[in-house]
Amino acid sequence: MAVILVDSQIDHTTGLFMLREGGSLRVYATESVREDLTTGNPVFAILGHYCGVDWKPMRTHPDAYFSIDGIPGLQFRAVALVSKAPPYSPHRQQPRQGDNVGILVRDQASGRVLFYAPGLGRLEAHLSEIFGQADCLLIDGTFWTEDELSRLNISTKRAADMGHLPLSGPGGMIEVLAAYPRPRKVLIHINNTNPILDEDSRQRAELAAAGIEVAHDGMEIIL
Repeated sequence: MAVILVDSQIDHTTGLFMLREGGSLRVYATESVREDLTTGNPVFAILGHYCGVDWKPMRTHPDAYFSIDGIPGLQFRAVALVSKAPPYSPHRQQPRQGDNVGILVRDQASGRVLFYAPGLGRLEAHLSEIFGQADCLLIDGTFWTEDELSRLNISTKRAADMGHLPLSGPGGMIEVLAAYPRPRKVLIHINNTNPILDEDSRQRAELAAAGIEVAHDGMEIIL
């Protein structure tokens, strides 16, 4: 079994424990993520008492495509992103390349490309080409506003503090995506405070008008 990790956040890694009753897990992750999961949150060490982990290093070089046994015809590439390492990471406040990545998936036969990025703090220069050429973007839709959590008296943390670009407002994800007419745009990693989860909300209507979809359980995407 193979698993790709885009970061070392709890919500993206604790599911590994559900896969412990089997053979060794092949886990594709950057060096930064491997470090976090052997120190601050020792997931890999715990799994060592069960199935074990066969770590496959992911590099963020533009030419560092890799294939996965059992998934013929697809190539994968890790793309470095500005976001946040988890609170237990030793470099939470000193981000480094590889803490967070997006995954570019390319179909070798058709040439079609999907880009997956559940944690995105801002649109960096190297992402513009990817956004422009991708056929589908599965992209960070965590928060509607920068101060969503504080408005609801849940937390004082802002979207930027947690490594997410909010959907609304000047420079928000809706505005960013408007510059890229080519790809299908699907929001993922949506926080349960986000009003777009209400299909009848004003915010959901705004997304529809912008040609942006919201992912749902069982959703199938054909490129």
